[in-house]
Amino acid sequence: MAYFLQQLINGLTLGAIYGLIAIGYTMVYGIIGMINFAHGEIYMLGAFVSVVTYLVLASLGLSYVPLVLLVMLLASMLFTSIYGWSIERLAYRPLRGAPRLAALISAIGMSIALQNYVQLTQGARVKALAPIISGGMTVMEQDGFAVRLSYLQVFIMILTTVLMVGFSYLIDKTSLGRQQRACEQDRTMASLVGVNVDRTISTTFVMGAALAAVAGVMVTLYYGVVDFYIGFLAGVKAFTAAVLGGIGSLPGAMLGGILIGLIEAFWSAYFTIEYKDVAVFSILVLVLIFRPTGLLGKPEIEKV
Repeated sequence: MAYFLQQLINGLTLGAIYGLIAIGYTMVYGIIGMINFAHGEIYMLGAFVSVVTYLVLASLGLSYVPLVLLVMLLASMLFTSIYGWSIERLAYRPLRGAPRLAALISAIGMSIALQNYVQLTQGARVKALAPIISGGMTVMEQDGFAVRLSYLQVFIMILTTVLMVGFSYLIDKTSLGRQQRACEQDRTMASLVGVNVDRTISTTFVMGAALAAVAGVMVTLYYGVVDFYIGFLAGVKAFTAAVLGGIGSLPGAMLGGILIGLIEAFWSAYFTIEYKDVAVFSILVLVLIFRPTGLLGKPEIEKV
């Protein structure tokens, strides 16, 4: 029981990170109906910015942990928001009226370009980060096995919950959220009633990039290492989470991310760790066979 509880904690922490990246995917898809395959690289950029920011703060002698974390988060969100806005302007807006395949190829090209850009500027070696948040608490102990909940895991879960609630409120209750939902339903009609479609889409890319930056900071704090290739696999799994939960649904994206985190944690604990990705995608296939729209997704209604 203690071992099971430990893996549950680990899976929820990992799933929260996947869920934040998946929300960025599902927000963009909900408005323009396309997958931003460069989103994983935005997450990777957020991780690198957090490492650089920490090194700069350390060189200045700043060691107050809450302030260091706040500056790391704000710096990562600022820089990745700029990149998210640039990706929309360069890779998506010129191709908005083109076939979807053109935008897909453009996004994949942007993903490769960002990977090589970071490799050239930061080097191909793994970058390490010293632990910033240490310590934790013992939840329970059984047969000599202590279930530990670290303060960092608590921080990740609380921050993820706050962001999830905040963005859900923004989409459902604010003027910006109404504009985003109007663009999702019919961009032409939304523009006719006064919605600035270009600004709304750009803002959505910026919001998704900011969430990916938070995930990048958290994964850097959690694992302590980053490299230029971490965005690819995390992006694929976050996209899988968005599809599993129901592409276009924010709660579905978070649910999908948590499910994937739990599957990976429990499979790695009780079975062969090399096949944990096989287990994730096998469950995705089964879900899509019996529920093609995902767990919380709604069927699309074709306008004729």
